[in-house]
Amino acid sequence: MALSAKVFRIKRYLPLDIIADKIRNYRRLEEVEGVEITQSFDDIRIVGDILKAYFVFDEPRIMNIKGEMQRLAVRREALVAFKEEFGDILLIVFEKKFRANRIANIISEVLFAKTGEVVEANISHEILKSLHESNPESTKVIYFDNVDIPNVNKLALYGSALADTSLYNMYLEHGKIWYVVFHHQDTGYIVGLTRNLIIAMFSKITLDEFLNYIVKHVTPLLYASS
Repeated sequence: MALSAKVFRIKRYLPLDIIADKIRNYRRLEEVEGVEITQSFDDIRIVGDILKAYFVFDEPRIMNIKGEMQRLAVRREALVAFKEEFGDILLIVFEKKFRANRIANIISEVLFAKTGEVVEANISHEILKSLHESNPESTKVIYFDNVDIPNVNKLALYGSALADTSLYNMYLEHGKIWYVVFHHQDTGYIVGLTRNLIIAMFSKITLDEFLNYIVKHVTPLLYASS
């Protein structure tokens, strides 16, 4: 099963020690659908220019307990990391898209008492295009969006079709690259990457290795020229 993460930008700069204090003091207890749930942060550590923590939260679930359907709180945790990069603070949430977005909004409220201060991070179509064209043999999948062909929302190239330069160029004329799956030459990892910096890691690695990959190879793309 692939690991997932999403990168966000924090619109207003906060030093990592201030962020650490704010999330350390956060704890929320409420009743949702008749179930008491909590939210908090645990194992908060600053190492160099990275602050790591686990966001611990409950989700209401209906479960079969000895033949009786009961609504219970199921405990989950998600690694979150704050990274200083060129005077910015980036947030990396190690969850799939919808949970990552929800956690990002909660972190915005914790840090600034309102949503909208933690926003999506985006790279350009040209960056993904350059990533593919610099080493096309390593690309496994390309998805295109913003397609101008009527009744076509997305176009895709897989496997051997990627070697068809004319087909690739035709797709470029009608859409923009949204998602690329590629073999990363330096690490050997198989990685999926979208323009709004959702990262799927298909290779078997640890969360710490995944974080190291993101801060070394993905977040710098935000500052790369196309």
